[in-house]
Amino acid sequence: MSLHGNLLEPESTRLPADPAAAQLDTGTDPSEVAAASPTSSIAWAVLAERALDGGDAVTGYAFARTGYHRGLDQLRRNGWKGFGPVPWAHEPNRGFLRATGALLRAARQIGETAEVERLHTLLSDSDPEAPAALGLS
Repeated sequence: MSLHGNLLEPESTRLPADPAAAQLDTGTDPSEVAAASPTSSIAWAVLAERALDGGDAVTGYAFARTGYHRGLDQLRRNGWKGFGPVPWAHEPNRGFLRATGALLRAARQIGETAEVERLHTLLSDSDPEAPAALGLS
């Protein structure tokens, strides 16, 4: 925690590196990566983003929901209590944050307004810079 941080705010959660991210970086197909590493949020996030970019909101929603829940599992295993900072600047956190952003986009496309608002709040609470980094501000 920084010297000037909020003393009541929990420490930032920083996930460990996800080996699947390196596979994606080398160009391995995200479907193969997700099949080989089904707990990887980043693999599901990439699949969701691809589906959404291709105009398939329902498939994007399903992929994003999977990545989001895998990310929640990872965060909880690493001490997150359902609130507190999940910094965008820490690269391994981006799988969860990208899956959450993709889920927000998909929810917006299918008209799930309450979910859009909840996810936007979660992203902003995780890191105020995350929505803008994901093009969601």
